[in-house]
Amino acid sequence: MAGKASRSGVIFRPHFKTHQSLTIGRWFREAGTRCITESSLVAAGYFASDGWDDITVAFPVNLREIDQINRLASKMNIGVTLEDPAQAAELDRQLKFPVDAYIKIDTGYHRTGLSLDEMPDITGLVERIHGGSKIRLKGLLTHAGHSYHATSTEEIIDIYRSSVSILQAVRDNLGETDRKLILSYGDTPSCSIVDSFEGIDEIRPGNFVFYDLMQMVAGVCDFSQIAGIVVCPVVAVHPRRNQAVLYGGAVHFSKESIQLNGRNLYGQMVEMDESGWYKPIADAYLVSLTQEHGVLEAPEAIIKRLKPGAVIGIIPVHSCLTANLIRRYQLLHGGHADYLPE
Repeated sequence: MAGKASRSGVIFRPHFKTHQSLTIGRWFREAGTRCITESSLVAAGYFASDGWDDITVAFPVNLREIDQINRLASKMNIGVTLEDPAQAAELDRQLKFPVDAYIKIDTGYHRTGLSLDEMPDITGLVERIHGGSKIRLKGLLTHAGHSYHATSTEEIIDIYRSSVSILQAVRDNLGETDRKLILSYGDTPSCSIVDSFEGIDEIRPGNFVFYDLMQMVAGVCDFSQIAGIVVCPVVAVHPRRNQAVLYGGAVHFSKESIQLNGRNLYGQMVEMDESGWYKPIADAYLVSLTQEHGVLEAPEAIIKRLKPGAVIGIIPVHSCLTANLIRRYQLLHGGHADYLPE
C-alpha cells in the first residue's frame, strides 16, 4: 500500500484504528510511514508516546475532549475533523495551540459530513474556520464506507471515482485560496482495488493491515493476504448435526456478518498448524454467535477431526472490531504484540 501511494505521488497516512498496536505501528515506520490517522484522541496519545508526531483524528471533534486536544497540540502536529460551524467556533475559542483541520465531506456513505448539495453550509464552515485564529484549514476529507457493501470490484471502482469527483467539485466551488486544500480519501476496498490515485492528495486505508472475510468475499484481497485469524478452543462436538461449539462468541468477533447463499455467517474456518494458517475450509463457517458461544457448521469429515480441547482458526468477518474486542496478538514467530491499553 505504501508503494502504491508512492507511485501515485500521494501522501500515505494509514489508519491505525484497525491494529492499535505500537509494535505493528513500528513495522509501518520501517516501511517509510511518517504520518498516520486515528479515530480517537486516546489512541492518538498512545501513538504519540512512541514518537508519532503527525496524526489526523478522522472523527468529528468532540468538544468535551478539548483538554486532550490541547495536550496533544502542545507537542505535535494534530489534525482534527470538522463538519459544523458551531463546533468550529467553540473549538477555536477553547484551543490553546494551533491545530490543522479537515472538513468532513459525505460522498455517499451518509454517516457524517456535509454533502455537495450542502455547499452553502460548507462555505459557511470554511469562512468560520478562516475567521478564527487557532484552526488552520488543511483539506477536505472523506471516508467512502459504502464501498464495504459493494458486491463487485467494478462497483468499488465506481464508488471511488464518484467520491473523488465529489471532493474535487467541493474544492472547485470554494474560493481561490481554498482550491489548494488537500483531498484526503480513506477506505480499504477502494485503496486496495484502484491502481493509482490521480485527483487526490492523500490516502488513509486501515483495514488492509489484516484484511478479513468481508474483504476476501468481496474480492478486495485474496486468502494469502489475510494477516490475522482468531484461534478458538473447541468445547463440544455434535457430529449428528455437523456442528461444534467454540469458545468464541460475540464478545470476541462482534456480531458483524456476511451473507452467503442466503445465510448470515460470522467467520470461516481455516486449516492451521503451529506455523500458521494456509487454507480456507470450504463450507466450514460460524453460523451463529451469542455472547461467549460460537457454533461452527462444517462438512462431516471436518467435524470428525475435532475434539473438545482442540483449537481451530477462524477468519473474522471484520478484523477492526475483532481486534478491538480481543486486544491481544500472538505473533507467529513467538511472543505478543502490544495493544492500546484499556
